[in-house]
Amino acid sequence: MATEATTESSVAEQRLALYQQQHERTRLLYTMPEHERPTYLVQTLKTQFVEYQQYQLAEQLDKRGLIDTAPLARLWQQLHVVDDIIADIIRHMPAQTPAGWQFSVQDGSNPLQLPTVGKLKQPKPVLDQASLVSYVLGHFGVSSFTYDRAYYIGHVVGYLFGCYFCAHLSVGYSVSPLGAQMIGGYEYASLSTPHMVRLLQGLDGYCKKRVYQLAVICARLSVYATDKRIEKMLIAEVNDFDKKLQQQHLDALLLQGIMPDSNDSTPLF
Repeated sequence: MATEATTESSVAEQRLALYQQQHERTRLLYTMPEHERPTYLVQTLKTQFVEYQQYQLAEQLDKRGLIDTAPLARLWQQLHVVDDIIADIIRHMPAQTPAGWQFSVQDGSNPLQLPTVGKLKQPKPVLDQASLVSYVLGHFGVSSFTYDRAYYIGHVVGYLFGCYFCAHLSVGYSVSPLGAQMIGGYEYASLSTPHMVRLLQGLDGYCKKRVYQLAVICARLSVYATDKRIEKMLIAEVNDFDKKLQQQHLDALLLQGIMPDSNDSTPLF
């Protein structure tokens, strides 16, 4: 029991340190003089995103041309639109006290690819700012993933983004408010459902649509979507010949009583 308590305390400390690091990074970005602020930072960071690395792997594996790579390649080339949409959302979103939510999906995975802390149900660690989604959410709040669930503290647009992202990928998910004191040392509000409704009513339709566009871009480029494309390649490799035709050839040989010697390297058909 003492070891478990120590581990939980260590994870809580790591999570708090991660949140403070994320918060400070965003604060510095938005308080520096505009002429010094990096232009289209997302393009600079692209190569370190797990989504981009998985996309490159899928491209290398696609020997049969099963993936329509042109739209994906165009999205990666035009990734600066992510920064444009984020800036537009920030201009339109109302001020709000940070609130906390937790997201989880059925298999306990991390489809948002948020930075991981502590033990994981599926051992696939993700570093801080090593994913496109964590970069996006970093503009609206702080986030992490532990064991089988994601934690997000920030503006309600981040909550909306997570919902739109999972829905676009048809990933079954659940989201609930973070209870008070669940994340010690970091201030946030734990919201009731009526309060959530009021917050969402405070967002204008334009802002919600821009959040949706941002979520769709990230979902299309996600590791989850790319993994589905790689699964199609696996199925294609298993089924790369006409099985019905091979059965007919086999039956013809069996009728003739002809089967090649086991040491014979001559092709069957």
